[in-house]
Amino acid sequence: MDEMLTDSSYLILLALLEPQHGYAIMKQVNELTEGKVTIGPASMYTILKKLQKSGWITLEENAERKKIYLISEQGLKILEKDINRRKLLYQVGESLLTEKRSRKNDH
Repeated sequence: MDEMLTDSSYLILLALLEPQHGYAIMKQVNELTEGKVTIGPASMYTILKKLQKSGWITLEENAERKKIYLISEQGLKILEKDINRRKLLYQVGESLLTEKRSRKNDH
Protein backbone atom coordinates (compact mmCIF):
# COMPACT_ATOMS: atom_id res chain seq x y z
CA MET A 1 0.00 0.00 0.00
CA ASP A 2 2.15 2.80 -1.33
CA GLU A 3 0.01 5.89 -0.72
CA MET A 4 -1.88 6.14 2.54
CA LEU A 5 -4.13 9.11 3.06
CA THR A 6 -4.35 10.91 6.37
CA ASP A 7 -7.88 11.08 7.78
CA SER A 8 -8.09 14.75 6.78
CA SER A 9 -6.95 14.10 3.20
CA TYR A 10 -9.37 11.17 2.98
CA LEU A 11 -12.30 13.30 4.14
CA ILE A 12 -11.37 16.18 1.81
CA LEU A 13 -11.20 13.81 -1.18
CA LEU A 14 -14.60 12.39 -0.20
CA ALA A 15 -15.99 15.93 -0.03
CA LEU A 16 -14.53 16.61 -3.48
CA LEU A 17 -16.53 13.85 -5.14
CA GLU A 18 -18.60 16.95 -5.92
CA PRO A 19 -16.63 20.04 -7.10
CA GLN A 20 -16.64 22.76 -4.45
CA HIS A 21 -14.83 25.70 -2.90
CA GLY A 22 -12.86 25.72 0.34
CA TYR A 23 -15.55 26.79 2.79
CA ALA A 24 -17.97 24.20 1.38
CA ILE A 25 -15.31 21.49 1.80
CA MET A 26 -14.83 22.38 5.48
CA LYS A 27 -18.60 22.40 5.99
CA GLN A 28 -19.07 19.05 4.27
CA VAL A 29 -16.28 17.35 6.24
CA ASN A 30 -18.01 18.52 9.39
CA GLU A 31 -21.34 17.16 8.14
CA LEU A 32 -19.87 13.83 6.91
CA THR A 33 -18.41 13.21 10.35
CA GLU A 34 -21.48 14.47 12.23
CA GLY A 35 -19.41 17.26 13.76
CA LYS A 36 -16.68 14.93 15.09
CA VAL A 37 -14.02 16.25 12.69
CA THR A 38 -13.37 19.88 11.95
CA ILE A 39 -10.62 20.95 9.59
CA GLY A 40 -9.57 24.56 10.03
CA PRO A 41 -8.76 26.81 7.07
CA ALA A 42 -4.97 26.74 7.54
CA SER A 43 -4.83 22.94 7.67
CA MET A 44 -7.30 22.54 4.85
CA TYR A 45 -5.50 24.84 2.41
CA THR A 46 -2.17 23.16 3.25
CA ILE A 47 -3.74 19.76 2.49
CA LEU A 48 -5.39 21.08 -0.69
CA LYS A 49 -1.99 22.28 -1.93
CA LYS A 50 -0.45 18.85 -1.23
CA LEU A 51 -3.34 17.07 -2.96
CA GLN A 52 -2.96 19.41 -5.93
CA LYS A 53 0.81 18.88 -6.09
CA SER A 54 0.20 15.08 -6.06
CA GLY A 55 -2.20 15.48 -8.97
CA TRP A 56 -5.12 14.10 -6.97
CA ILE A 57 -7.20 17.26 -7.27
CA THR A 58 -7.37 20.15 -9.72
CA LEU A 59 -8.28 23.78 -9.21
CA GLU A 60 -10.50 25.94 -11.39
CA GLU A 61 -11.82 29.46 -11.00
CA ASN A 62 -15.48 30.01 -11.70
CA ALA A 63 -17.21 33.16 -12.98
CA GLU A 64 -17.31 34.71 -9.48
CA ARG A 65 -13.56 34.09 -9.22
CA LYS A 66 -14.14 31.45 -6.56
CA LYS A 67 -11.60 28.66 -6.47
CA ILE A 68 -13.34 25.38 -7.16
CA TYR A 69 -11.54 22.15 -6.34
CA LEU A 70 -12.23 18.90 -8.21
CA ILE A 71 -11.01 15.36 -7.59
CA SER A 72 -8.95 14.04 -10.52
CA GLU A 73 -9.07 10.54 -12.02
CA GLN A 74 -5.84 9.76 -10.15
CA GLY A 75 -7.42 11.10 -6.95
CA LEU A 76 -10.40 8.78 -7.43
CA LYS A 77 -8.07 5.79 -7.75
CA ILE A 78 -6.17 6.78 -4.59
CA LEU A 79 -9.46 7.26 -2.74
CA GLU A 80 -10.70 3.82 -3.81
CA LYS A 81 -7.43 2.20 -2.70
CA ASP A 82 -7.64 3.97 0.64
CA ILE A 83 -11.27 2.96 1.18
CA ASN A 84 -10.27 -0.67 0.59
CA ARG A 85 -7.34 -0.28 3.00
CA ARG A 86 -9.65 1.20 5.64
CA LYS A 87 -12.18 -1.62 5.11
CA LEU A 88 -9.44 -4.18 5.67
CA LEU A 89 -8.27 -2.44 8.85
CA TYR A 90 -11.86 -2.27 10.11
CA GLN A 91 -12.53 -5.95 9.34
CA VAL A 92 -9.31 -7.11 11.00
CA GLY A 93 -10.03 -5.01 14.08
CA GLU A 94 -13.64 -6.14 14.34
CA SER A 95 -12.68 -9.79 13.87
CA LEU A 96 -9.94 -9.72 16.51
CA LEU A 97 -12.15 -7.86 18.98
CA THR A 98 -15.02 -10.32 18.47
CA GLU A 99 -12.59 -13.21 18.95
CA LYS A 100 -11.21 -11.65 22.16
CA ARG A 101 -14.72 -11.10 23.56
CA SER A 102 -15.84 -14.65 22.79
CA ARG A 103 -12.70 -16.08 24.46
CA LYS A 104 -13.36 -13.88 27.49
CA ASN A 105 -16.96 -15.15 27.70
CA ASP A 106 -15.75 -18.76 27.54
CA HIS A 107 -13.85 -18.34 30.80
